[in-house]
Amino acid sequence: MNETITNIIERRSIRKYKNEMIDEQMLNKILEAGTYAPSGMNLQSPIIVAITNKKLRDKLSRINAKIMGKDIDPFYGAPVVVVVLADKNCSTYIYDGSAVMENMMLAAKSLGIGSCWIHRAKETFETEEGREILNSLGISENYEGIGNCILGYPDEVVGNKKIKDKYIYRIA
Repeated sequence: MNETITNIIERRSIRKYKNEMIDEQMLNKILEAGTYAPSGMNLQSPIIVAITNKKLRDKLSRINAKIMGKDIDPFYGAPVVVVVLADKNCSTYIYDGSAVMENMMLAAKSLGIGSCWIHRAKETFETEEGREILNSLGISENYEGIGNCILGYPDEVVGNKKIKDKYIYRIA
């Protein structure tokens, strides 16, 4: 089978990671793959913030958990959090950012890196602490969080995915 299609079919959300930073070259390849995602009218509304700094990663984890109302690590121990934000002034910003997330997760799979889409990026960067982080990077308030893509070396094996019945309808 085609390698791209195999990666799509075999990609799974990983929720347990080894306590080891991923290789910098691999991270760069994953980030680059995100930049090649399609976007409405090629306006490229998303931006990517890659966080490998443990202190900031843990701070984002605490904010995210607080939004959930839980005292857990919503990033499942992954050492890297890649935040995708997109410019709300672009009518396709949510779709554009979602395509970036998918490109990065597929690139990660192809390199043997685990990934998982973690929600609440929007809510995280609407908090005072979240806005301070974006302001420190010079990112305007026009940008809204689309998702957190966590990355790391998997510390679990996830089996086959059951696909629901009546997923595809065909009209000939």
